[in-house]
Amino acid sequence: MRSYVLIEATIGKARDVARLLSAISEVTECYLVTGPYDVIALVEGDDASVVGQVVTEKIHSIPGVARTITCLAVQR
Repeated sequence: MRSYVLIEATIGKARDVARLLSAISEVTECYLVTGPYDVIALVEGDDASVVGQVVTEKIHSIPGVARTITCLAVQR
């Protein structure tokens, strides 16, 4: 299962958040972006529950992560 995690970081922390995200094995890509979100991470796992666990246990625990939105991607 592939998902895009849209991350809003606290002021001045986007680069630190992106650096720490890159150390998570399930995060296969990570981008600093402009707009309403600061970082977009591509997370891959065996199923939606694995992706959810990565988001809640690993991504939410990163200092500077204020909010996330997880978009599950289904390939056709």
